[in-house]
Amino acid sequence: MRKTITAVAAALLVLSATPATADPVIVDEPDTSDLTTTWTFAPLGVPVFGLIQSIVKAPNGIIPN
Repeated sequence: MRKTITAVAAALLVLSATPATADPVIVDEPDTSDLTTTWTFAPLGVPVFGLIQSIVKAPNGIIPN
């Protein structure tokens, strides 16, 4: 009988320690006010100006001066 009571008490202790997962998570909208650089302006889904800039700089990365 004592083992049963101990097991029930331990189970209640474990179950009471678990966090409540049914609560909804509220997330604010991200701050996008600084996303106006050449790498984040992407009218075609690709950062066009950043892509052009990296293509122009590529030969210097392959062949060092």
